[in-house]
Amino acid sequence: MASDDKPIASGRWHPPGSSRAEPAVLLGADKTLYVRLASGGDPVSLGDLARTDISARVGRIPRRIAFADGSLFETEDNDAVDLWLKKQGKSGFVHELERFHPRLIALVVAIFLFAGLIYRYAVPALVEVAVVVTPPAVTQWMASGTLLSLDQAIFDESKLPDARQTEIQQAFSEVATLSSRGVDGYNLNFRLGGVIGPNAFALPDGTLVITDELIELADGDMDMIIGVLAHEIGHVEEEHSLRQLYRAAGMAGLIMLIAGDVGAAGEDILTNGAALMSLSHSRDAENEADRISVELMAKAGRDPRAIGRFFARLEEKLGLDGESSFLSTHPGTAERRQAIDDHAKSIGAAGP
Repeated sequence: MASDDKPIASGRWHPPGSSRAEPAVLLGADKTLYVRLASGGDPVSLGDLARTDISARVGRIPRRIAFADGSLFETEDNDAVDLWLKKQGKSGFVHELERFHPRLIALVVAIFLFAGLIYRYAVPALVEVAVVVTPPAVTQWMASGTLLSLDQAIFDESKLPDARQTEIQQAFSEVATLSSRGVDGYNLNFRLGGVIGPNAFALPDGTLVITDELIELADGDMDMIIGVLAHEIGHVEEEHSLRQLYRAAGMAGLIMLIAGDVGAAGEDILTNGAALMSLSHSRDAENEADRISVELMAKAGRDPRAIGRFFARLEEKLGLDGESSFLSTHPGTAERRQAIDDHAKSIGAAGP
């Protein structure tokens, strides 16, 4: 090599297959790199740029230049290596991305947009496929797991007297008999709601839960109670609960995909959160369940508008306005109650 070749950077040279380090200088001539020991002498490593592996710059981590013979040159002078690479028409992508923060921001935004597209389009499509191929045994397993999680985290044993439970169970059976699944397709459970208060929900296998607080809120009006349960029958018949369980699982999986290992505590939060998310439905699903409630109640000779009256009672007793939500699981708006009345009229059902 020419004696007037300018050094690129000082550092340490490691012989092939050895951890021994000797002070050395990295030099370059056109597209050729070579290393000469600080003590002088002939080059100890030589390689064409195309066959030499130069690590990407990451912060202040020392740069490593690996030659084809297995020897290694290491230097902390990243700026000098970058300058030489730039002269050769090369640049460190990782370092450039680190230095140019707008690009990093754009990358993060792109990742979240991509995740949003997955949630908006891919997850719903996969949910529909999953609903079609899910066997009954799986829905039973999913429902039992969800109810178990809620029993452990939220619910307590019902304090409702056995006679009252039996009365409600008999009235419910009369309506459930008229559904497409029949009375054997449903299993009504009573729970003390605790922090979720007055509520009722359905799980995909036909398991229904109603809280003592909801029954108390109905103030002895059996049509209100059965109207709510008929609404939950609608969710099961249209498989809303199964879709929401898959959607909740997909959301939890997407969060873990982005966040990585969230730990045991994080997994518990996502698991219980998915269980709670499975109780909520879209506005379209709620309206569809309302229509089924109206139709089943009319067939059973009960007040078809009972579900709407219950929402009005809920808003009155709890001091909610017409745009409030019932724990985001049963949004009870004035528009929705009007839709219930209109559907009752359209099927020729008379009020009480």
